[in-house]
Parts: sequence; C-alpha cells; structure tokens
Amino acid sequence: MSGDLSSRVLPAHVLDRTDVQAALKRHDFGQVFKLARQWGGVSFLKIADACDIKPERVGKLARGDGAITTYEKIAYIADAMGIPGHMIGMSPRPWEEASTPTASGRPELIPPLATVAPRIANVPESNDLGTVDLEGDEVQRRRFLAASIGIATGATMTPGATVGRIGPRQVQHLQRRTTRLRSLDDVLGGADTRHIYRAELGTTLNLLRSASYTETTGRQLLSLVAEQAQQAGWAAFDAGRQTEASALYEKAFQAATEAQDAALAGNSLAFLAYQQVSTGTSGVATAAASCETASADAPPTVRALLFERRAWAHAKAGQAKETEQALGQAEEALTGSGSDRPGPDWASWVDTRELQIMKGRCWTELRRPLRAVPALEAALADFNDAHARDKSLYLTWLAHAYLDAEEVEQSAAVITRAMDLSAGIGSVRPQQRANEFLVRLQPHRTIAPVAELMDRAAM
Repeated sequence: MSGDLSSRVLPAHVLDRTDVQAALKRHDFGQVFKLARQWGGVSFLKIADACDIKPERVGKLARGDGAITTYEKIAYIADAMGIPGHMIGMSPRPWEEASTPTASGRPELIPPLATVAPRIANVPESNDLGTVDLEGDEVQRRRFLAASIGIATGATMTPGATVGRIGPRQVQHLQRRTTRLRSLDDVLGGADTRHIYRAELGTTLNLLRSASYTETTGRQLLSLVAEQAQQAGWAAFDAGRQTEASALYEKAFQAATEAQDAALAGNSLAFLAYQQVSTGTSGVATAAASCETASADAPPTVRALLFERRAWAHAKAGQAKETEQALGQAEEALTGSGSDRPGPDWASWVDTRELQIMKGRCWTELRRPLRAVPALEAALADFNDAHARDKSLYLTWLAHAYLDAEEVEQSAAVITRAMDLSAGIGSVRPQQRANEFLVRLQPHRTIAPVAELMDRAAM
C-alpha cells in the first residue's frame, strides 16, 4: 500500500467522527460503509473496488446483513480505506510509518499509545518464563482475536495498558481460578453467574491482547479464552440471552481453533448444537461436526459429552436409531478401554449418572416412557437438592415421561416438585419447561391433583 493518504477511500473528516470510530471499534464495517457514503460521499461501488468486495455485498453489509470477521479481510479493508490499526485493535499498519510528518517535514512513525507493542523491561535473556517473544503475525492475530471477542462480551480493556510478561505459572493460576468459578454453575443460574464469567473472560482477553508471551503460552491463553467463552455462553443461554450465547460459542470455537485445541473446538460446536436444539432448530449437523472435530483421540469424558449432545440432537429430531447409536458411543467412551484416562476439568462432570439422565431425556423426547422412567428415576434418586436448577429440569422430563405413560397424578406430583425446587433460581429454563408441561396437563383439569396444581400456578 502507498503511504499517500490522499488516495485512500475514507476521508479524514469521516474517520474523525465518533460514530465511525465506534463502528470500527466493534468491527461493524457495514455501518462504516454506510457512514462513509452518508458523510463522505463515498459510493458503495468505490468501496467495493478498493476493498475487493462485490458491490452487492457492500450494500448488504450496509443494511446490517452479514459481517466481516476474518483477520486477513479486516486488515485488507484497513489498508484500503486508510484506517489506523489502533482503531480496530491491530498494531500500526505499515503505511502509517509515512503518515505523520515531523517538524522537519520528514515522515516519522508515531503510533497511538493503545497500539504500542508491550515492552519488556528488566527481563533477563533467559528465565523460567521462557524466551522473549517478539511482536509477530501470530501474536497480532491473537490480539485481534482478543479485540473481537472483547467487543462481543463487553470486556473492558484500558487503552494503552500493558501487562508485561506472563508465562506458564500465570496461566496455570488463571486456569485454577476458572475451575473454581465453574463450580458456581452447580448451585446458581446463569442470571447470577453471567457477569462473573464475562468478567473473567475479559481479564484473559486483556492479557491476550496486552501482555508479552511465548507461542506456547499464547496457545494456552487462547485455550483458556475458549473455555471461559463457553462458560460465559452457557450462563447467557441459561439466562435466556440466546444471541449473546451463540456469539460467545462462535468466538470460543474461533479461539479453540486458533489454539489448535481440538477438544475445546468440538465442545464449542456441541454447545452451539445444544442451543440450536433448544431454540427449535435442528442441531444434528452441528452435533455431528462436534464429534468429528474433537476426533477419537479426545479424552473419554470429552467424547462421552459430545456423543451425549449428539444423541440429544437426534432425539429432538425424532431419530431413534441414531439416538441409540450415539448413546452407545457415549457409554463406550465412559466404560470401555482407556476410560480411566483423565480429561479436562470442564468435562469432569460427565459420568455414568449423567449418561443415565441423558438416556432418560432422550427416550422421553422420543415418547418411550418405559425406557425413560426407569433411567430418570434411578439417576435422580440420590440427586442432591442443592443442584436445584439441574434437578428441577431433569424432573420436568420425568413428569413428561409419566404423562406419556398415562400416570397423570404422578406426573402432576413430579412437576410440582420441580416447580418448588426451581423457585428463585436465576435460570429461565425450569420455568419454561414447567409452563410447557402445564399446557399438556390442561385436558386433565378434572383430576384433583391437576386442578390443585393449576390453581397454584395461576396464583
């Protein structure tokens, strides 16, 4: 690219606008194109030609249809339109070196404070944190990714702040903290934990963007970002914030892929599949892709988790044969050869009881109460009430299974228990499930326990 800014597409007075800068910060290039035409008189055709985008796509982007997300394309647009790197979370672009004249009239590179690469002061050439990692394309990709995810989660990053150098011990500390915080999900709903998990993700993103680290440490940070984004996405899903959840799951997949962490990448897709199923969309293809992404080398608990989610997607699609096959693969992962191999903490909750619950849920969805009821009854018999959200949810499937078996009074008793457990829990899902079940009970209002339940629900 030439250093002559006069040939660039975006006029300086447009670039100085606060609404343009806000759009650039959130990587909303469709809005940038729209404002460039509105305030700079720049046609979509000129933008398309400069940025190597089809004119019709430029128009769609300006109308809010689609987005530009890849590092390479955003870098290309920045160079074509004369957008300084710091405005989009990148380091100074090569052409910026010639863009700021000194008093002598000669160009000089003066990058904004927010884009200055972190400097390592008083760090010996060799230490237990590894060798100095100089600024490079891979590090820039990670900082760009951090900026993208930070926007999606609302993470705050102080402009110009540099953290210094971090190594394996600091990452291990963050991993242990993430493990401890994950346990909150056992007893609290997403409405209570969502902000906590988002804040943790923001902290890691800040390090990814501002700290200095080796390639190995960078990959560990990316894996941690993927793990934390999944947890934050789950909390958003549990709180009923579906758009936020799917965006976080997609960012988790992006980070895990960049980190070359196949298990986490597969789990990101499994989360997406579960959400698709829960919002009325077929998740079969995404669930199948999650198993293929993680591969057969994944730890047993990871494989079991992904096959469980795949079974659930098949069950919701009414595919009994495929459901049974996926459940069998999950059971083989948990009990077969090599099942004692340790897995990551984020999959440690997957065990034989969890598998029994998933079996019961799947057979309930497939209207097979003779299979569903024994599995759910056995799994829930000693399920601690402290895990109120999960237990209440699982009880709703048991209630459905009893109703399918024409055990109306028993189904009413079970749903009453589920409603009692879920009272005050910061999750939208138990109430949604209970409401769906109450609709099914309407034809049985003449039965005394059902009438009592309906009156209670109305109050």
